[in-house]
Amino acid sequence: MFRFGIVLLSTLMLVSCGRAEESAGSTDAAPPSEAAASESPPTEAVASEPSAAPAQREPDPMTSFQLDAWSDNWFAAYAGEELIVEDSVPITTERSFNAETVTFEAGYPLQLNVLLKDFKENDTGLEYIGSNRQQMGDGGFILQLTDLGSGDVVAVSDAGWACTVIHEAPLDKACETESNPVAGTAPCGFVDLGEPEGWKAADYDDSAWTATTVHPAAAVDPKGGYDDVSWDASAAFIWGPDLETDNTVLCRVTIAEG
Repeated sequence: MFRFGIVLLSTLMLVSCGRAEESAGSTDAAPPSEAAASESPPTEAVASEPSAAPAQREPDPMTSFQLDAWSDNWFAAYAGEELIVEDSVPITTERSFNAETVTFEAGYPLQLNVLLKDFKENDTGLEYIGSNRQQMGDGGFILQLTDLGSGDVVAVSDAGWACTVIHEAPLDKACETESNPVAGTAPCGFVDLGEPEGWKAADYDDSAWTATTVHPAAAVDPKGGYDDVSWDASAAFIWGPDLETDNTVLCRVTIAEG
């Protein structure tokens, strides 16, 4: 009995030790976790090719022009928004009859804009107020533009321009004989619209500008520098419909390359 117990105990100890050795001998690495398996292998960086620079629009070639103009009383001319020339005699001068000649550079198509003013003492539209010469003034404007490269006259003032009147006075010509004319009271009413925003832009809609009127030279009676210019036969005097009461006029023309 005692001997059997020793054998049985020895057997149990051998079995237990064998299992422990089996467990200790199992040293294989555990399989990688799902998170590690899901990681992508590193990839080599690929240098991207630089994108092509956007094509640059070639600037319009510049052309040299000569502008000749005569105005009663005052004008300013613009190539688009850029001032080309302003009458050298101020609009505050009653008798300012003079021609201007200037050269400048611009590209085709050329948006030519002019601001025209006849002298007036105030919004009555009169001049020499209070004297025996009190009267409405009268206006008039003529222009020609020459391409100095070709020598051709490429634009003249004519009926094809778009013009609009932005200051008109007096609205009743009886104001001219008033002993004490007061602007804004009958018969010396006036209209002053001011310059419309953006009117010098090439895409400005001037379809409603229908005030362009060609006047005979005899009606304008040009003097003071007019004869200093050799005018093209097609150049004409333009203004609003009424030389006397239309005091400020805006005009535009687009000149395409000939």
